[in-house]
Amino acid sequence: MPPVQRAPSRSAQEARAAIESFLKNCQQPALLEPGDELLPLTGDNFALELRGSRLTLQAWDRTRNLTRRVTAFKEPTSARLEIVVERFARREGQLFLLDMARRPGADLGRRSGRLVFRERFRLFLRRQFPEWKLAELSTEANLEASLSPAYPRAFLRHGGHGWAAIACAPEGDAAAVLSFGLIWLDYLRAREKRVSLAGLAVYVAAGKERAAALRVLCLNPAAARFELFAYTEDDAVLRVDPRDHGNLDTRLEPCRRADANAVEGWEALSAQPGVERIALHDGRISLRVRGLEFAELSPAGLLFGLHERHAAGESQAAEIARLAWELDRARSPESADRLHPLYRQSPEAWLESQVRSQIQTVDATLLRDPVYGQVPALAGGDRGVIDLLAADHTGRLAVLELKASADLHLPLQALDYWIRVKWHLDRGEFPVHGYFPGIELRNEPPRLLLVSPCLEFHPSTETILRYFSPAIEVERIGLAVEWRKGLQVMFRLAGADEPR
Repeated sequence: MPPVQRAPSRSAQEARAAIESFLKNCQQPALLEPGDELLPLTGDNFALELRGSRLTLQAWDRTRNLTRRVTAFKEPTSARLEIVVERFARREGQLFLLDMARRPGADLGRRSGRLVFRERFRLFLRRQFPEWKLAELSTEANLEASLSPAYPRAFLRHGGHGWAAIACAPEGDAAAVLSFGLIWLDYLRAREKRVSLAGLAVYVAAGKERAAALRVLCLNPAAARFELFAYTEDDAVLRVDPRDHGNLDTRLEPCRRADANAVEGWEALSAQPGVERIALHDGRISLRVRGLEFAELSPAGLLFGLHERHAAGESQAAEIARLAWELDRARSPESADRLHPLYRQSPEAWLESQVRSQIQTVDATLLRDPVYGQVPALAGGDRGVIDLLAADHTGRLAVLELKASADLHLPLQALDYWIRVKWHLDRGEFPVHGYFPGIELRNEPPRLLLVSPCLEFHPSTETILRYFSPAIEVERIGLAVEWRKGLQVMFRLAGADEPR
């Protein structure tokens, strides 16, 4: 295996060069994140942003928007470039850039690896369920039921009783496996009418059980039994007590007021039509057009640019103004060119812009100000969703999770953020760190609002929410399809309720 190349800021430059060189030589480029569908790449749905030592990769299509921080890469072959990325909770993950013109070799390698791990999973089940019949073991995709081939799943039976089981390979996403596990459990309960499905057994690699454990703690034990197991490299399997993972890797940064002097000299730019000025909790001021940031202000000055940031002086004022004007034109909700890259880029950021400005349309009880983004920040950068934190008139917190396109993992990704907000709330840290000044926060679990265009809620959302603890107050808010022009709420549904 070729060594992973790492260096401080130089590695980001090298990684960018390697990615650009690979794509230049590709006949049919595509991006693969283990566990997700292949994402074909064109020049209009892929971007690299280099800011200091941080290289961020973004790719999107009609249903997904993926953003990852690149930390390293491996020597490419003509068909594949493996990229190391930072995922949630500072865990390493993998992305692959592929040349689909050489797909047979790539497909064969993926399928081979899945079949090998399927047999390891069979061994785990024999050890944990020695008296049970392994009625089904599969790594085949089931698109109708939204079951991924990346996670082998099993059905175990003993007389009239049964268990659902699912496993995550060592290189897979140990948090995402629970989404597919709940879907599999519900699928079997609907299919196996004569069997009482007791619960779900989840297997993850040792050392990666924290994310799944935290999520399991928030599920309803009355809905099903949930067992979590960790396997080692030598195939030993240990039962995991999720309560042993209650200490979170989370940190709340102090909230600093934006320095009014930072705007000095740039007042005309921030007052330009279409430009939004968002005060961030770290003291910076973000300048955006319909959610897409093109500049940031701080006491050190102004940085601008879409993919690379540059320090600005007075001589760049006209250039920055033109950039803002072009963004305002391209990202207009009335734009006739809806295929323009700037129109399609960062749909979640555009949705965030709409929700911030019309938050009482989303929920009339919420205060217009303050509304915080990514507080507490989740390690690993963007996850394809936007997190907002607000308070209502009574001082109760509300977590808003925004998604502009269908995402199977939305409920559990929202749960991750909810868990961390509740953690800091229980410890009284928000007022101590300067958040929500003048508001007496209630010591009550936050509400969780899932906000998305009504036709973009994934069909599995109701299934997954059915297993949430009743202590978590969840509401789905479906927006009209033309949400870019203005927010109109089409439905509000509590928990797993179905539309009437």
